[in-house]
Amino acid sequence: MKPFLVLTFALVSLSAHAADLVKDVRARLVDAPLVRGRFEQKKSVAGFKKPLVSKGDFLLARDQGVLWNTRTPFASTLTLTRKSLSAQQATGGAAYHLDSTKEPALAAVNELLFALLSGDVAALQKRFKVEGELVGDKGWKLELTPTDAGLARVFKHIHLEGDGYVRQVQLDESRGDSSVITFEQLAQTPPPDATEAERLGK
Repeated sequence: MKPFLVLTFALVSLSAHAADLVKDVRARLVDAPLVRGRFEQKKSVAGFKKPLVSKGDFLLARDQGVLWNTRTPFASTLTLTRKSLSAQQATGGAAYHLDSTKEPALAAVNELLFALLSGDVAALQKRFKVEGELVGDKGWKLELTPTDAGLARVFKHIHLEGDGYVRQVQLDESRGDSSVITFEQLAQTPPPDATEAERLGK
């Protein structure tokens, strides 16, 4: 068999394997319009011995957005929707708001964050090479390598682990920093309260 045909066959086989993997992972994920939970983020920064640790809780409402509430070491709220991203300190200071209609790159970032938190593997496959494996009867692991030039300048790899939900996200940045975010106490209730709904509606 000619080298070109061998390469073509190998690429087709890899593509089929990736498609099967994506299909199998999606089958294991819970189709949850709403997810609440707690998170712990450990960010390792080049030049620092100890990681920076933050903890808090989050709400992912698939049709509305994400509320990311950091409780420690400093309280703040990040609000992410399909059209905007905003942040505010608990003291009311250092607030900012970005609109995707004015910041074209923001739409891509928002899409990525939604996909990572919800485990939308099909959306991730548009911008990453997807590799990984199924673990036991319910688990899975994925390694994402950016195929998008813009994302490749920011991330070297992204690792996801989970079962019915995404349980851990590891972001390996191109400049050497990394973040590991773990999720626990995940649930599909209660629905957004009045304050949460107002924030997500902005």
